[in-house]
Amino acid sequence: LQCLVHPREPSEDSLVSRLEVVTLPSRLPGDLPVRSCARELQLPVHEWPHTGPVGQFDVGVVASFGRLLSEDLILQFPYGVLNVHPSCLPRWRGPAPIVHTVLNGDKVTGVTIMEIRPKRFDVGPIIKQEVFAVPPHCTAKELEVMLSKMGANMLISVLKNLPESLKNKKEQPNEGVTFAPKISIAKSCIKWEEQTAAQIIQLHRAIGSMFPLQTLWKGSTVKLLDFVEVDNIPGFADQILNDSGAVPGSLLYHKVSQTLIARCKVGFS
Repeated sequence: LQCLVHPREPSEDSLVSRLEVVTLPSRLPGDLPVRSCARELQLPVHEWPHTGPVGQFDVGVVASFGRLLSEDLILQFPYGVLNVHPSCLPRWRGPAPIVHTVLNGDKVTGVTIMEIRPKRFDVGPIIKQEVFAVPPHCTAKELEVMLSKMGANMLISVLKNLPESLKNKKEQPNEGVTFAPKISIAKSCIKWEEQTAAQIIQLHRAIGSMFPLQTLWKGSTVKLLDFVEVDNIPGFADQILNDSGAVPGSLLYHKVSQTLIARCKVGFS
């Protein structure tokens, strides 16, 4: 949203002459970030489903909107509706592409500017796509910040030459389709006997900012707020040799680093 405001300022090469915002109703106390941002920028804000006229606008842009748009609505925009999606479609179609990128341990991801189609999410033609190398040990929250900046720059690039960009769009390939469903809090429950240490660390990086990982300790739920890889704990290799018979879920205490260490299906976390 912020990337569209500067091009709206009057000048000879002004890109955006009129900008308004449609948001979903908030289900939680407090305001939605996009609505707060729009109000700070003094932009008109409408709540979905917005039934007002849209014929005065050339193009629509959605990002993490989570609602299908009808064909009638899409056709009211002469240049259609664009979606900024944080993955290299058709990989990770769905509402949680960044989380699944990290959870799966993908080395490469990207951003896709695509054309919205009615009836199904994330299946429209690709207008612009760029790849991005996922930094080692990156969390989903950190990756979201990086891809949002990348997507904003790509969107402005597309809008600056929209007719030509649309002319060069291409359909998504049928191969390589994967899906990124919404993550529920149930995913945060660790299964020590089923998950390796590497999988648990990856899960923390993927969903820890939304749902802290949790386990049971003497019948009570305990949230685990931070993790460290055992390779980064000095002297722990010697203790592993002495506790090699530990069963998954059992705990060791490393005095030097003051760290609790749990036995996993494979390895320690």
